[in-house]
Amino acid sequence: MGDPRRMRKKYESPKKPWERTLLETELRLLGEYGLKNKRELRSLEATLRSMRKVARSIFALPEEERIKKTAELSAKLKRMGLIGEGATIDQVLELSTKNLLERRLQTVVYRRGLANSIYQARQFITHGHVMVDERVIKKPGKLLRAHEENLVKINPKSSLADPGHPLWSSR
Repeated sequence: MGDPRRMRKKYESPKKPWERTLLETELRLLGEYGLKNKRELRSLEATLRSMRKVARSIFALPEEERIKKTAELSAKLKRMGLIGEGATIDQVLELSTKNLLERRLQTVVYRRGLANSIYQARQFITHGHVMVDERVIKKPGKLLRAHEENLVKINPKSSLADPGHPLWSSR
């Protein structure tokens, strides 16, 4: 059977957790993007930190290897929808947590008008009312790729798919 994998934190706590400006910005992001707790925010910050770390390490490489690694990193971030065509390493280093928060399924559902609030979008996702490319996804924190953003829709088997549902009649 094998040993179960070791569970590790996917985030890192701040060095000064009670700093006023940090608390205010975190609270604002939690409310704006409908996050359940700060762990979700810190997990995205850790993801962004690792992307920046890779981008900074590219500067130390020899020229031919730098070109190859830059192309790989920019292709990955372009697939994720974080950068556009022909982006430079400097643009990768300028990415913020908000860029990643905008890629979450919960945010995309709300921005596309499938829910009245960001919290309702989270509820629709966890209850299985939302599909991405013919697959029901129940994780509001899923980072959507660029091509998946247009494939987000209401599950046809859901009660929300009925045109007479109160959600649609109120609009």
